[in-house]
Amino acid sequence: QVQLVESGGGLVQAGGSLRLSCAASGRTLSGYHIGWFRRAPVKERVFVAAITWSGGPTYADSVKGRFTISRDDAKNIVYLQMNSLKLEDTAVYYCAGDPRFFTRVGVSENEYSLWGQGTQVSVSS
Repeated sequence: QVQLVESGGGLVQAGGSLRLSCAASGRTLSGYHIGWFRRAPVKERVFVAAITWSGGPTYADSVKGRFTISRDDAKNIVYLQMNSLKLEDTAVYYCAGDPRFFTRVGVSENEYSLWGQGTQVSVSS
């Protein structure tokens, strides 16, 4: 049974950077689409970024140009580099996996069957 574990969250000032990691245990992430979602306080969980099994990225408009998603299948890790952080980036960030490599990468949470427990990112002024 594959499990996803996020790390790298924390408290950062506006304009700063953080790098989140999504590590897999139990099997390789190779062949999985991986997505990042976030849930801000009293809001729904929303799409942030995703990367296909072959490395193609997709971003939400709100993070385009500031966040970069990448993967290292040799290390079984997917990264989310977050630069120029804003107050509105404060949320719990989740990584998710979709093993259906033969489909297009999803931007809806119901397209992902595997989820991590989340990591808190807090941006202060």
